[in-house]
Amino acid sequence: MRAIRSNLLRIILAALLGLAGAGVSPVRAADEARPPLAIQFSLDRPIDAAAAPFVMAATGGLFTAEGLAVTTHIAAGSPDAIARVAAGSSDFALVDINALIRFRDRDKQGVPRVKAVFVLFNKAPYAIIARKSRGVTALSDIEGKNLGVAEGDLSIRLWPAVARLNGIKTGSIKQSSISAAVREPMLSAGQIDAVTGFSYLSAINLRDRGIPADDLAVLKFADYGCEAYGFAVIVNPTLATAKPEAVRGFVRAVIGGVNLVIKDPVKATTEVVSRMDGGSREQELERLRAILRDNILTGDVKRNGIGGIDPARFERSIEQVAEDFKFQKRPNASDIFDDQFLPPLTGRLIN
Repeated sequence: MRAIRSNLLRIILAALLGLAGAGVSPVRAADEARPPLAIQFSLDRPIDAAAAPFVMAATGGLFTAEGLAVTTHIAAGSPDAIARVAAGSSDFALVDINALIRFRDRDKQGVPRVKAVFVLFNKAPYAIIARKSRGVTALSDIEGKNLGVAEGDLSIRLWPAVARLNGIKTGSIKQSSISAAVREPMLSAGQIDAVTGFSYLSAINLRDRGIPADDLAVLKFADYGCEAYGFAVIVNPTLATAKPEAVRGFVRAVIGGVNLVIKDPVKATTEVVSRMDGGSREQELERLRAILRDNILTGDVKRNGIGGIDPARFERSIEQVAEDFKFQKRPNASDIFDDQFLPPLTGRLIN
């Protein structure tokens, strides 16, 4: 009888344990089996060193760890990338934040407004790149020269503010509209004296064309009073409302990607070049180091962490945008940038 009771107790205990296991396992299994959230991400230009944080976030499994399956697309410039996010065909995009300021003022869709949630470039890369042998070694030397401006160039939009701050007589400058494809060749051939562009693009491209580094003057707008921020991550407002944790996860992954780039820029360059059509590893490594030095790892970022803005500085930058753009309604910093998706400061400090 005792043996029967003992067997019965063992059967009941096993059944209870089985029920308990059945109550936990399906939930855990559901969590483990839950598919990642598909994310469409747009770059505003073909992949180069500027995309390294996103490439490293992908190859390092950081997006996957956040439950995101990110597919990258190439847009035809910042306005196109912003329009894709506004329309919902892209969830996120990397764009020039000053292009976003102008786009928002012209957006008549009547839908929730696109905002930036993470600033990658603490300083915009806008610059004038000139030949010293053509008589340009400082910004004041640009007076009386022939300045080439490529179609769609973003730097020229902040040039009026920089010129005013530095007392440059813009009326004395001949401004030539040129194709982006011939910007560096024309400067290399001496057909123009200087060009507007991004400091990490044109200057390095020109050295690749055989122009000695000591013959190039790279006049960065940020060194002459330009307050503008540069590339930033924007998000579709519907996604931001419906899945805020996915937005936070995307931002965390990008910050992790930045740290991976800083830790091993050579590896990051290799990964970037493997995704380019005919990219030069040496050239992109030089480009990446310039971006880290001049645009990402600024004194402000080292002090206050990556990703955010100084509202007072941002307001001043909007005023500088207004020198070349007539606002229908001038925005405030909070109209353009939403900081609620940033991690705490400890999660944004860069080593």
